[in-house]
Amino acid sequence: MLFYPLLFEPIFKERIWGGTKLKEVLNKSFISNQIGESWELSIVENDISVVSNGECKGLNLNQLIEKYPTEILGVNSIQNFGNNFPLLFKFIDAKEDLSIQVHPNDNLAKERHNSFGKTEMWYVMQADANARLVVGFKDKTNKKEYQEHLENKTVVTILNETPVKEGDAFFLETGTVHAIGAGVLIAEIQQTSDITYRLYDWDRVDANGLSRELHTDLALDAINFEPTNTKLNYEVVKNKSVNLVACPFFKTNILEISGKYNWKKTKESFTVFMCTKGSFTVKMLHFQTEFKIGDTLLIPAILDGFEIIGEASLLEITI
Repeated sequence: MLFYPLLFEPIFKERIWGGTKLKEVLNKSFISNQIGESWELSIVENDISVVSNGECKGLNLNQLIEKYPTEILGVNSIQNFGNNFPLLFKFIDAKEDLSIQVHPNDNLAKERHNSFGKTEMWYVMQADANARLVVGFKDKTNKKEYQEHLENKTVVTILNETPVKEGDAFFLETGTVHAIGAGVLIAEIQQTSDITYRLYDWDRVDANGLSRELHTDLALDAINFEPTNTKLNYEVVKNKSVNLVACPFFKTNILEISGKYNWKKTKESFTVFMCTKGSFTVKMLHFQTEFKIGDTLLIPAILDGFEIIGEASLLEITI
C-alpha cells in the first residue's frame, strides 16, 4: 500500500471535572458538557483508535500494526517495546481540578497490573487566569508525614503548586504526585497505560452523592517523596525541531512551522504530530491534506519526509 499520515477518530471520555474546551478550542464534535479527555491515539483495551482518513479508514491501530509492523512502528519501537504501540496521546480539558494522583513505574505496574508504568509529559495549550498545576512536593518528606497530612486533609500544603501559561511544558516521571488544575487545556504524551492511583479528590461527590475511589494504600510504594524539577526550559526556533524531552520511552520536540518546511526523518521509528496551534498542509506525491489545531497524526515509520506548508505549532514525538 501507499503509506501516508494517519488521522484517527477521537475517543471522548466524560469526566466529573471535564468541560467544553475540547469542543470550543480544538473543534472536537460531541454533545456532553463534561468531556475531560480526547484519546487521540490508543491501544488501551476497549479503547483502540480507528483510522478516519484515506485508504486505511475504518481499520484500527492494532490491525494496521499486525499487518505492517515494521512499516508502521519502525525497528526502534519494535526492539524496545515489541509489536505494540507504546504510547498514549490525549488532549485534556480540566474545567475543575483533577484528583491528586500518582502513577507506578514499570516494575510496580508489571507486578500489580501486568501493565507498563506511566511516565508522561504535559504541554499547556491554554490556561485561564490564575490556573496552576500540582507537581511534586515542596520539600523532602516521608511516608509518615505524608500520611498524617492525607488523614488531616492538608496534603495540598506540602505539594508544589505552580502557575502556568500557554506554552509551558512539564515532564513527569513515575512516582511524581501531581494534578492538573482547573482552567488548563493540555496535550499529554504518556506510556500506554491507564493505571492511576488517586490520593485525594478534594472531597467532591458525583451527582449521586458518591465519592470516587481512592487508592491511598497502593500509592504508598509508588510515590517519590523527594522534590522534583518537572518544568522544561526551551526556546522556540521557527522551522526547526527543538527538543523538550528525551527519555527511554519517548522523545518530544516542538516544531513551529512558518511558510514551507521540508520535514525529514529516518525510517527507524514512527512519528506523531500533535497540532497545538494553527493549521498546516502535508504534501507528498500521492497525498495532500490540510490539518489543524487539535489534530493528531501518526506518521508511519516507512515515510522519511514530506513538505509542510502553513503556520502551526506541532509537538513532534518519536521513539
